[in-house]
Amino acid sequence: MKMTSGKIPISSLLVLLVLLSITEGKSLRGLGMELRCRCIQTESRPIGRHIGKMEIIPANSHCEESEIIATLKRTGQEVCLDGEAPWVKRLIAKMMSSRRR
Repeated sequence: MKMTSGKIPISSLLVLLVLLSITEGKSLRGLGMELRCRCIQTESRPIGRHIGKMEIIPANSHCEESEIIATLKRTGQEVCLDGEAPWVKRLIAKMMSSRRR
């Protein structure tokens, strides 16, 4: 195959584009951006006394639902909570009021 100066073979260009798209996706995840919902199932049973930390992720372009993720004290396991459960609503209200102080 004879190449003339200034021309790039199409296969090389395709490989370059694939590599760029792979590294771009990794860099977005490295910045802490999730490209999908984190919660597949939610827990509605009360587990309040076992929660060490709670994170609320608002709805965004990658996930239409707000996500409430609790980290358990003993195991460090992350559990997705049902935002419609009454005990979760009370916990969020308590958390928000303590932040205002």
